[in-house]
This record gives sequence, structure tokens and C-alpha cells, in this order.
Amino acid sequence: MDLSVVIVNYNVKHFLEQCLHAVFRAAKNVSTEVFVVDNNSVDGSMELVREKFPQVQLIENKNNQGFSKANNQAIRQAKGRYILLLNPDTVVEENTFEKTVAFMDQHSEAGALGVKMIDGKGNFLPESKRGLPTPWVAFYKMFGLAKIFPKSKKFGKYHLSYLSENEIHEVDVLAGAFMLMRKETLDKVGLLDETFFMYGEDIDLSYRIQQAGYKNYYFPETTIIHYKGESTKKGSLNYVKVFYKAMVIFVRKHFPGKKAGIFATLIHLAIYFRAFLSIGKRVFSRTFLPLLDALLIFLGFFLLTPVWEELQFHQADYYPPVFLEVVAPVYILFFLFGIGFSGAYKRPFSIYKLERGILWGLIAILLVYSLVDEEYRFSRALILLGAGWAGVSLPLLRLLFHGLIPGKFPLNIQRNKKMAIVGHPGEAERVQQILEETQFHTQLAGYIALDEKDKGEQYLGNINQIKEIIRINRIDELIFCAANISSADIIRAMLDLTELDVDYKIAPPESISIIGSNSIHTAGDLYVVNVNAISKPVNKKKKRLFDVEVALILLLASPLLVWFFENKSRFLSNIFSVLTAKKSWIGYLPEKGTFEHLPALKGGVLNPGDLFPELRPDPEKFTRLNMLYAKDYRLVTDAEILYKSWKKLDR
Repeated sequence: MDLSVVIVNYNVKHFLEQCLHAVFRAAKNVSTEVFVVDNNSVDGSMELVREKFPQVQLIENKNNQGFSKANNQAIRQAKGRYILLLNPDTVVEENTFEKTVAFMDQHSEAGALGVKMIDGKGNFLPESKRGLPTPWVAFYKMFGLAKIFPKSKKFGKYHLSYLSENEIHEVDVLAGAFMLMRKETLDKVGLLDETFFMYGEDIDLSYRIQQAGYKNYYFPETTIIHYKGESTKKGSLNYVKVFYKAMVIFVRKHFPGKKAGIFATLIHLAIYFRAFLSIGKRVFSRTFLPLLDALLIFLGFFLLTPVWEELQFHQADYYPPVFLEVVAPVYILFFLFGIGFSGAYKRPFSIYKLERGILWGLIAILLVYSLVDEEYRFSRALILLGAGWAGVSLPLLRLLFHGLIPGKFPLNIQRNKKMAIVGHPGEAERVQQILEETQFHTQLAGYIALDEKDKGEQYLGNINQIKEIIRINRIDELIFCAANISSADIIRAMLDLTELDVDYKIAPPESISIIGSNSIHTAGDLYVVNVNAISKPVNKKKKRLFDVEVALILLLASPLLVWFFENKSRFLSNIFSVLTAKKSWIGYLPEKGTFEHLPALKGGVLNPGDLFPELRPDPEKFTRLNMLYAKDYRLVTDAEILYKSWKKLDR
């Protein structure tokens, strides 16, 4: 056995599927065994492996053992001359295993090898090659000097950024995402140190390999995609803490006492420094826009009040100073709470949610206005004028920021992505069907041919014309059919197109997923035909917002609507039950046994069965209706049920 591939998986089912397809393609000319060690995933990863990749040696842990321990479980069973640690969010080329094993065979001094890695956009990942993080090297990295002076041999040692990414180099540290090692080397230096739960174990193992007299090589003659970030948000404060604490473990293990103390101090300073920056940035990012909104709304009241006084009363300073000093700020708070509750302060920013939040704020102000003492009731007209000003000025502010800094101030503008599918007709049509079923906002420009046999009206041209196709058709995203085109050709195309602003996805063969990631800072993008479960947090929030909106509208209109219902008290009671989250407007059909195994919902005033008044009592049909409602939740379904069955709101 030449090669043992070890993949540790944790809740990245669709990436794992794509990774394994590529692994078995690369293993055709190298005798290979493949281990998947699962750290108690709950996304169906193991069912997928058992069904689609029965040749995989599967190790299922009952809890999350961490990266080091999970890898060691498989390494102890491995029979290959070489051990490859491989992340599940990677795609290897068809010749990756052949080339790397051949290089190791030719270089007996090589203990371990890493390859050139690119992200899902085709950009080189600097962690493909790294230097040993001595105290000063780590200091330069942690405080940003390595980024400022990347070509400096002094400051650029962490990622060896002064070395060419396209040449073979001897390096200190290899990335655990792809780390090929001799089995005899591991037998000599030992397995991964299980003190490291996640991060730092690759640095520790690389260092021990060097200490044992072997060399670590960076080998760029094959390239892999490493989507990166599926398991961890790299920019989070938690990542900073976990990673730097791993560095403390490393330095205390390998450096003398005094150096270890200095390094630990530097690391803790870096943690506090990063924490301070992170907290400051987070506070600023969360408060900047609401404060700007508050100032803009106040400016509206400040400018409109004297104008209204002059038009209505022909008198300046008609309202006392308390209006602008106290009452207007209270109005502003109502508007801000409405905007925040509507979700308009979340990225990407939505004009619709903003206007909805302003409307909620206006409704709340008018409700409170009707309840307070006369001395605090100044003018409904000014409230409406202030709401109108907010409704115009706040969207304009967002449009201005989006125009000036679109990357940092994204707007949720529903523009369909323009896509092209690279593949043969049958597979391209299958992928097109997946796109249609996912209900993403996409526009298919057409297909790109791989050879002269690919013909038809859908084809825009062949793969040799891909740059012109992208420019002329203004393609935003390419989807590669992995059943028709090799991983090597996909990677080559991505590298050739890096100067174009295009995103990439890969559709694995016989899969319902289309996978990609646009940068190392994104968790990954996934088009997949799956259930839009009502239990998803985003769907729970949407449903609750829908309930509250409808309840407030019905409450305001209740003096008129109540006369349409036979049970008037129940109608009003239902409104308040929904507002207090005791009920939902739409729930499951209440027959016993039809929803016991579905996600929990509040009892509904209405249910999916109300769409079918002719439906006779049938537990099987009721169960199916509840399952369909729970598995593919859509707000439009709630709206349709409410629209068609509103006369039953007095149940």
C-alpha cells in the first residue's frame, strides 16, 4: 500500500462528498486506502459516506475528539508507506497523489510535503508555506508587520512571503489541510500531539519532523483547492484565542524557559490587542449606522418643526423646547427599535426591511401617542412628517454608502446572478435543474462546451473561449460539472481567470449539491436541493415576524374587522395570544399523531389543511401536509393560508 488518506470530518457533508470524489479520481494510479474519521456530525455525513463511498474505512466518534486525536485514530490503522492528512473542504487534482508520492520517493531526506493551495476564487493561500513561528516571527505576524512588508526576509518569515509560490522550497511548517508524511517518519517522531485540540498541531509535527533530521518541502507542481473556513470563522475572536493558545502550548513544549516566557507574554499581548480591536470594531459597526440614523431623523424634526409651526400656526417657537429635547428623541428611539426589530441593521442591508421597520416605529408611536397625557401630545402631523423624512432620507443614506463603499456596505439588492455551466449536455442539464429547484436568484446565460461534440442553442462557445464568454455575456459565476471535467482542468481555469471578477462552483457527479467559496473569509457557498426546514433559526424568525406584523395590523383594524366574526372575543383573544407568542397564526393540523416527530411549533389558529376545505379527515394525509409544511417552509405559504382562510381567525 502506497498511500493512506486520512480525512477528519465535522458537519461538512457536501464538501466531504466533493472531496472524496476528487480523492478517488486521484487514487487511480496509486494504491490507496481512505479513512474518514467523523467527530459526531449531525448533518448526515456518515449516511452519505456509507451510501456513496462504501470503500471508505469509516471511524465514527460519539463526540468531537478534536483534530489531532481523530487523525491519530486513523493513522494507527493505516497501512500505507505514506500518510496524507487532508481536510474535507479540499479538492485535489487527478495527478496530485502520483506527483507527490513520486517526489517523496525521489527525495529520501523528505519527511513531509505540502502543496500549493488556492481558495475558491483561485487566489493563492499564503499558509501553503510557513516559517517556524519563533517569538519574533510571531510578533511580526501578530502585529501586522508581516503584512506591511511581505517581501522582507526579516518580517515575512511567517508565511515565507519572500519565496516564490511557484518554486519548490524547503520550508519549516506545512499546513494540516494537506500534509503528506512518510509512515517511517511518523513512527520515529510520534503521532500528532493530542494536547492540541485544533490548530497548532501541524506546526508542532512539522517542527518535530525537522528535529528528527528530515526536511519539509513546499511542492507547487500540483495545486489543490482549499475552501477553508467551513468549520471555523477565521476572523472571530474565539479563533484568535484558540489559535494563539495553541501557540503557547507549542512554545512551552519546544523552547527554553526564558524564551517560552517571553513568547507567552507576546501572545497574551496579541490576544488582548486583537480582542480590543475586535470589540472596538464590533461596537463601532453595530452602533455607527443606528447613531447616524438617529442624527438624520433628528435633523428632520429640527428642520421640519419650524416649517410646520409657520405653516400651521404662523408663529415661530409654537412648540416648547421639550419637544425637540425630549419628545423627538423618544420618537427616534421608537423608529430605531422598529428598524432593528425588522432586521434592517443586518448585512446585507435591506431597504424593504428598513421601510418596514420605520412603519413599525410609526405604528408604535401612534399607539403610545393615543395613551399619553394631553401635555405630551404635540402633533400627529409632525410624527407623520418625521416618519416620511425617515422613509426617504435613511434609504438614500444607505444607497450613498453602497455607492461609495459597496464592499463594506452591501445592499440586499435582488439582482440575479448570471451563470454559465461548463459541461456536456446531460450533466449541464442536471445541474441546471438543481439550480432551478434551489430557488436561488440566478439567471442562466448558457453552457460552455468541453469539446466539439457539445452542440446546441444553449452553448455560448467552448472552454478555449472562456475569457471572451465571461466578458461578453457578463458572467458572474461559473459552475463546473466535475463528472465531465477534471479537477486539474478546473483548477487551471480558476488560476487563468483570477484577473476576472468571477465566482466558481463545482457540481460533484450524481450529487444534489453545488459547492464553492469566494474567499478564505467566507464560510462557503452552497446550492443544494434540501429541506428548508421550519426549525431553521432564520425561518423561526421570519415566522415570528410575520405573526407580529399580522397581529398588529389586525389589532389596528379590529374595530372594523371584529364585526365580520361570529366569535368576536375569540378573534381578539387570538390576536393577543399571537402577540405574546402563545400561538402562531399558522400551525400544524392538530390531529393527534400527525406532527409528533416534526419540529415543535406553537399551536396555530389556522393550518395547512385550511387550503383544502374539501379534505376529509385522514391521518395519513394530515401527516403528509404537516411534513410538507415543516420541511419546505415559505412565508408565502403562511400568507396564502391566511388570505384564503381569514374568516376562520375566530377559532
